[in-house]
Amino acid sequence: MRNFKDILFVLPAVLLAACGGSDDLPTTAVQLIPSEGFVSPESYPNMVLAWEDNFDGTSLNPDNWSYEIGTGQNGWGNNELQFYTADNTSFVDGHLVITARRQALNGSEYTSSRIVTLGKQNIQYGRVDIRAALPRGQGIWPALWMLGSNFRTVGWPASGEIDIMEMIGGSGRENTVHGTIHWLNEGQHADFGGSRTLPTSNFIGRFYVFSIIWDESSISWLINGNVFHTVDTTPAELDEFRNEFFFIFNLAVGGNWPGNPDNTTTFPQRLIVDYVRVFQEN
Repeated sequence: MRNFKDILFVLPAVLLAACGGSDDLPTTAVQLIPSEGFVSPESYPNMVLAWEDNFDGTSLNPDNWSYEIGTGQNGWGNNELQFYTADNTSFVDGHLVITARRQALNGSEYTSSRIVTLGKQNIQYGRVDIRAALPRGQGIWPALWMLGSNFRTVGWPASGEIDIMEMIGGSGRENTVHGTIHWLNEGQHADFGGSRTLPTSNFIGRFYVFSIIWDESSISWLINGNVFHTVDTTPAELDEFRNEFFFIFNLAVGGNWPGNPDNTTTFPQRLIVDYVRVFQEN
């Protein structure tokens, strides 16, 4: 799991829809966006839709998202290899597309994108549904996750972290996704997580719905509406998870957990998000 978070928050003057890199293949929306997969309900009993983004425009909604730019410190604390830019985010047929490329930029060999809702859309409790299609390949690391909104004040892991979905590409690992929390326990980093492994297939080539149900006493992780992991957050040491959090969507290349790309890794790779929805109790 992630061992350290070094976050830079930089909003470029212009939010750009991405253009293709030198290794991009010509694609149409039909070729790029999977035609199969799961969907989630548009409503739940005794809950209201508190916030959503369907990515229907041609750029990020500045009321919802900002870009993080660069390499952070120590590869975002994980020895990651990519340089994050706004140019690697695009919008296709109502979908957010984050593209990782083999592309030299500012001393890095790869580029990608990372977007955050800090200071714009912060939530405390509810059900989060994210419909996404995942990339593949050794060294490819997509993540849909959250940090405590007091991150800038208290730092990590005191802010708390909720990893809704992480997947590590390559080496037969693309049949497993992970859900994890990180926090500060008596001055030390602590984490606890669970995984879901598909018995006969993998998470590539179709949409899945990655969810959490979060309240003041627990967090549960779901795939396509089915719970695969729950953590009790009632102990006082887990008070971080009774605060507001913000979203981070990113596609990393390399790092401590996945390892680096090798000669089996093909580029570009894309994390495609159809929507994110937050439901809260009436």
